[in-house]
Amino acid sequence: MAENKLIRMDNIGIVVESLDNTIPFFLEIGLKLEGRATIEGEWAGRVTGLGDQRVEIAMMVTPDGHSRLELSQFLSPNPVSDHRMAPVNTLGYLRVMFTVEDIDEMVARLSKHGAHLVGEVVQYQNSYRLCYIRGAEGILIGLAEQLNHK
Repeated sequence: MAENKLIRMDNIGIVVESLDNTIPFFLEIGLKLEGRATIEGEWAGRVTGLGDQRVEIAMMVTPDGHSRLELSQFLSPNPVSDHRMAPVNTLGYLRVMFTVEDIDEMVARLSKHGAHLVGEVVQYQNSYRLCYIRGAEGILIGLAEQLNHK
């Protein structure tokens, strides 16, 4: 077996319609805005395969600094499909899961931003309370509250 050369996972990317509508939702969850910039030109398109592109990105980081969420708003070319309201068993991107201290309080806070539960908050054994929620722009996220902190 070959030696594992993986160093870390840098970020997860989500394409959004509006950074201005999406950033406040993730700020409410507790991520911090690490930076916002416009990336453009042929060089960027060589990475993505889109050719000449122009995209505004916002890098969100978790409080511990270990995980990042890159939100991308494509200015050109325009997005070609929309999977935001797809059911949970759709192929491709599913959701991002966040661990929170108080799931009920977080759901209440996010509902003020237009978020809604997909199903309900459920308990898994004596370990976690879990739920899926549709947030800003219909983005699917998961919330988990650990019950037995050790």
